[in-house]
Amino acid sequence: MSAVPLVAIAPEPAAWLDTHAEALDAQQELAREILPQLAGAGLFRIGVPANQGGLDGTTVDAIEAIASVAGHSLTAAFVFWGQRTFIEYLLHSPNEALRERWLPALLRGDLAGATGLSNAMKYLSAIEPLQMHATRRSGDSSSAGWTLNGKLPWITNLRREGFLAAAAFDHIEGGPPSIFAIPHDAVGVARSDDLDLVALRSSNTAALALDGAVLDASWQITADAPAFLARVRPAFLGLQCGLSTGLARRALAAIEAASPAARAAVEDEVRPLARELDSLTRRLLDGVQHGTFLSTPAALFEVRIGLAAVVDQAVRLEVVTAGGRGYLRDQGGTARRTREAAFVPIVTPSIVQLKNQLAQHRQTKAA
Repeated sequence: MSAVPLVAIAPEPAAWLDTHAEALDAQQELAREILPQLAGAGLFRIGVPANQGGLDGTTVDAIEAIASVAGHSLTAAFVFWGQRTFIEYLLHSPNEALRERWLPALLRGDLAGATGLSNAMKYLSAIEPLQMHATRRSGDSSSAGWTLNGKLPWITNLRREGFLAAAAFDHIEGGPPSIFAIPHDAVGVARSDDLDLVALRSSNTAALALDGAVLDASWQITADAPAFLARVRPAFLGLQCGLSTGLARRALAAIEAASPAARAAVEDEVRPLARELDSLTRRLLDGVQHGTFLSTPAALFEVRIGLAAVVDQAVRLEVVTAGGRGYLRDQGGTARRTREAAFVPIVTPSIVQLKNQLAQHRQTKAA
């Protein structure tokens, strides 16, 4: 079977996640509870320097923490990814005042951090243009700020109780795009109702629209989005890969717990799959730890694609070993994990987008 996660969550939050995993996936009533549960376990502080309020460690530790949560509930892990990725943005931001003002509340789970940079990551890879636009207001440049407009159709962790959302904006007057932290209560900022998802329904996933919102430089995460995005992309995708790693491990563990006859029927498929999962996970953690993905993003794309394939196969084999019991609700989570696994290929950047990027990369390299 696959290696045991390097970071395990405490028994109490793990039990809460196991108890409510089905409800978190299928309903929205517990959406407000996820952040406090994860924060209470100190999970958002993993990989954050102690002098910034964290528990030290590295981004690799945070990836493994997300994987551990994903083994209990992909909905909670998805929220964790959004929160921890936004924290990563603040850790890399040159705007020290913004970090000092908001990082403590994010680490405590008092405020949600929403990573609205999926559009920006696709922009960085020339997949789509930016959907948000900033216009410099007249007056003293140090205080006048910008008028912000645009819409992002899908952002997770837009907690109704309060959030900051990161989004990239092109500048009408020219210059590189920049990234702002958008407060939920700014005039001109509107959150839609929760999207009608088929699963992960407690993830506070909604659309965000800006209509004439005004923010000054104190809300700017970076004035150079392309350079910033290239630096944080390994963490963005690496933390996201924790979703796949944790879900695949949980499916393989369920197979291991099946009857001897069921295990024997799939053994020839499970063993190489477990080895592939371990190999991809090592490549992921090594690349993030040593910074090699900064110069070779294609290698990170390949890992993300490979992990998605492993998740798909692992969950299908879990269905085979579970038999009819797995098709019943509240019977070990097999049915829920099939729904969770269906989300892995489409979370941005999607597998289709990454495969197209790799094809273009190979064509360019060949030329």
